[in-house]
Amino acid sequence: MNAQDPPSDATPVIDGPAAWQAAVVWGIDAAMARGARRITCVDPDFEHWPLDAPALLQRLTAWLRLPQRRLVLLARHYDEVPRRFPRFTAWRRDFSHAIEAWQAPQELSQDLPMLLLDDGPISVQLIDGVRWRGRTAVDQRTATLWRERVDVVLQRSEPGFGASTLGL
Repeated sequence: MNAQDPPSDATPVIDGPAAWQAAVVWGIDAAMARGARRITCVDPDFEHWPLDAPALLQRLTAWLRLPQRRLVLLARHYDEVPRRFPRFTAWRRDFSHAIEAWQAPQELSQDLPMLLLDDGPISVQLIDGVRWRGRTAVDQRTATLWRERVDVVLQRSEPGFGASTLGL
């Protein structure tokens, strides 16, 4: 390692759209590496997430095949997800038993953060969507505070983004 390389435990800096997507991937990888059983992703519509990235879906597939793993999604709506992320939409059908997609009630959906959490100390948050500034952390206190806030919304949410559409 040379003097300019960051330490291996350094968290990524979020300073643009590509850095946000890289931070999401880092958060998922870090959660998986520490043996997380639950990863929660929160966003009004998931428009700027790397949901269709084949490498990410491959890693999520391996993780969801482990026992007692859950991927929890919380959004204001999922209207554009099937059109923007067809690969993710098809992949989700195969793992509907391990993926929970929740739609926040209207009165709580206006304040949804762009956030990724695991069940431990990992958090990734986009704070400013205009300037693309955010933070990543490996901090139990920060993650616990976010989980409590998200759980309040999840308790009032309804299932959304069905794995399949039924028609007659």
